[in-house]
Amino acid sequence: METRELRYFVAVAEELHFGRAADRLGIAQPPLSRTIAQLEHRLGVALLTRTSRKVSLTEAGAVLLAEARSILGAVAAAERRTRNVDRPSLVLAAKAGGSSELLAKLLDAYAAEPGAVAVDLLLCQAHTAQPLLDGRADVAILHEPFDSTAGLDVEPLHAESQFAILSSSHPLAGATQLRMADVVDLPELARWPEPDGTYLPGPGVEVHDLTQLFQMIALGRAVAVMPEVVRTGLLEGLVAVPVVDAPKVTTVIAWPPHSRSRAVADLVRVAMRFS
Repeated sequence: METRELRYFVAVAEELHFGRAADRLGIAQPPLSRTIAQLEHRLGVALLTRTSRKVSLTEAGAVLLAEARSILGAVAAAERRTRNVDRPSLVLAAKAGGSSELLAKLLDAYAAEPGAVAVDLLLCQAHTAQPLLDGRADVAILHEPFDSTAGLDVEPLHAESQFAILSSSHPLAGATQLRMADVVDLPELARWPEPDGTYLPGPGVEVHDLTQLFQMIALGRAVAVMPEVVRTGLLEGLVAVPVVDAPKVTTVIAWPPHSRSRAVADLVRVAMRFS
């Protein structure tokens, strides 16, 4: 298989639409369709199920998607490290507005290590694992179960409870504690994008970053269930109520399993001090 074929397949598998995938790749749709058909013929399996209404992954296609992301990520990382051979560095991906205190401690502690390299921060609005898969980052701070860690090596750092973030005027704002049953059916429960950029159906507002989310909550247009860390520095007019039966959120440090970087190993070792 060629990396070009894998890039084409990943685009179709993530978009689940040949037209959108072709636009994303900057090519015409017919050669994209031919490439996918040729790839299926060579492998001897169907990767996609196509109907007049939708495209979906087969079981074999899901396997290839995971493998292709890993391969393309390794290739991209190799290219980046080769170009930067005279300036050794790491790219650390993290969610914008999340784990700021941990990040500050981690970066300070790592910088004091002998042989530490420069660390470039890549702040993401959502799906922080994606830069690890496509080679843009060497290591990431992720939050399970919100971020998928499938196919990655991880070390847990700490776990925390979840809270409902509400406008102070919300009917539930005065509660001392809530349960998931109290919030999951609220029509204003915010919706985050799926990995392919689409949103699951529902009445809640579509959000794409924390700044937008908190503003919508302050306006009484949204509600969210989030890790305890967001209680720090909440905007005026917002309250946080513990959701006692919500699953714990575990902060982990993650990296691609193919990584052989000494710098990544050193950063992970330093991060483990905060676990």
